This record gives sequence, structure tokens and C-alpha cells, in this order.
Amino acid sequence: MEETRIKCLGFIMDGNRRWAKEQGLESLAGHARGQEVFQDFVGFVRDAGIPHAVFYAFSTENWQRKEEEVGYLMVLFSKVMEELLEKAEEGRVGVRFIGQRKDFSPELQFSMAKVEEKTAVYKDTTIWIALSYGGRAEILNAVNKAIRNGQELSEEGFSSLLWTAEMPDPDMIVRTSGEQRLSNFLTWSSVYSEFFFIDKHWPALTKSDFDGILGEYEKRERRKGV
Repeated sequence: MEETRIKCLGFIMDGNRRWAKEQGLESLAGHARGQEVFQDFVGFVRDAGIPHAVFYAFSTENWQRKEEEVGYLMVLFSKVMEELLEKAEEGRVGVRFIGQRKDFSPELQFSMAKVEEKTAVYKDTTIWIALSYGGRAEILNAVNKAIRNGQELSEEGFSSLLWTAEMPDPDMIVRTSGEQRLSNFLTWSSVYSEFFFIDKHWPALTKSDFDGILGEYEKRERRKGV
């Protein structure tokens, strides 16, 4: 495959519940299918030679959803952690988590740390998973770090305090399900990102859609304000 220019690709994985409703299924089935598509896209990203991809899996606002749904998602996240650990050698990607880890159970926090530790040897592609993540929360956390350190910061110095400090700014952010907003995703690092909105719900995406994303990016002329 021809090498892509993309260094970091972002995904706002929207539409799990709407997909399930359209299929006549319970909303939880949409999340389960969405998790399968996430695993597929991790492989697509790796095989395309993209160094970084970030997936918006659970926002700070998502905690306000119904208790049953949040509980199901926590179980689903645990299963994802288990699968990432079991298939680390097969997957061959590094995995990093960004967000407010303290919001999760000690067991989930431990699993996140284990996944990061086990996959750290894979440098070619890093998958960033945003859990209990919010762009404003990320900025406030960095501001509070700077205050505690008594620092006066440049943009570069401030970026180094973010959860995403080691992740390149996304070249393109893709949102599914026809919505056209960031929803508190990567507020700081998205300032020069390209945006691509897809009408299909996340659980309906296929390899053809991924190829279409890469093709769309190749059409874009990025000026970054120049």
C-alpha cells in the first residue's frame, strides 16, 4: 500500500445507539458492535502504516447516561482490555489511554496500566483511547499543573503538560453518524485538523469507508494558517 501522509488520525465514534435502534436491537447491542468495528479499525490503521490514531470512546459527559448503560460500558471496556492483552503480539500496536483515569474502578485502572506496559514495545503504530476524556478537562488539568509548578508557559510548554503530550496533533478528525461538531474532543490539539463527517453510524463502517477516509485526506490541501 502506498504510504499515507497521515501521521495522526482521530475518530469520534458516534451512532452506536442509533444504529441499534435502526436494526431493531437494544442500544447495548450497538455498543457491542461498535467495539467490534473499533477493533477492525485498529487493524486498518496499523496496516495503512499510520503512526498514531486516537479514538473517542467515552467522554466526561457520558457518565451522565443511564446507570444501566454506563455499567454495561464498563464491562465492555474490561473485555476490551482483556482482548488487547491477549492479542498484543497479534495486534502489534502500542496502546495509550488519555483522560481522567481516577474516574474508573481500581481494576480498570490496573488493566489500563497493564495494557500500556505490555504494548509499549510496539512503536510503529500507537492507538490512543480517550476514556473519561474531555478537551476542557484536559486543558484545566494542564493549567493546574502549571500553577502548581509556578510556570509561565509557551504553547510548546503548555502542550507538554497535556494528556496528549506525546501524541501528534491529528491531521484529520472523522465523525460518524452525520453529526458535525467536536463534542469536547481534543480542544487544544485540533486547531488545524481537517474534518470529515460521515453519515453512516459507527457500527456500520467497513474497510471501504476507511479507504474513503484516506482518499479524502489526500485531496485536502493543508495550509495551517499560512
